[in-house]
Amino acid sequence: MTGAAALHAFPSPEWVSAYEAAINASDEYRSASTEWTHGSVALVMPAAPALGIADDVAIWLDLDRGVCRAARLVKRQDAQQAPFILTAEYRYWKQIIKKELGPIAGIMQRKVALQGSLPIVVRFIKSAEALVDAATRVPTRFLDEAK
Repeated sequence: MTGAAALHAFPSPEWVSAYEAAINASDEYRSASTEWTHGSVALVMPAAPALGIADDVAIWLDLDRGVCRAARLVKRQDAQQAPFILTAEYRYWKQIIKKELGPIAGIMQRKVALQGSLPIVVRFIKSAEALVDAATRVPTRFLDEAK
């Protein structure tokens, strides 16, 4: 990234919008996910008042056949409608975005809670990895790091 790239606070509507664009720009995600017809995925983060996140928040990803049709920041109760819900503390989402923790490893280590079919998630491991790769391409400012 160049110094001119604006950093988006994670999580924020701006970050989520940039993430949607990064997903849709990813040939890797598109090819790994052409058979994904299993619905939306919600990435839930419990409140972290020390970081300025007063309430639980979620990133809703409307994913279908290799395309992110929409991505938005939603309240936790709205996220409960998704067929796949991944819940983790802020620190684990940060580790995932920085590629210090794989999403499947996070599930297996119980750092990430999964609601939804684990066999389907495992079948789409390349999709999950491509979603992480897309997140790494978003210029991100983490709330627990100096501005």
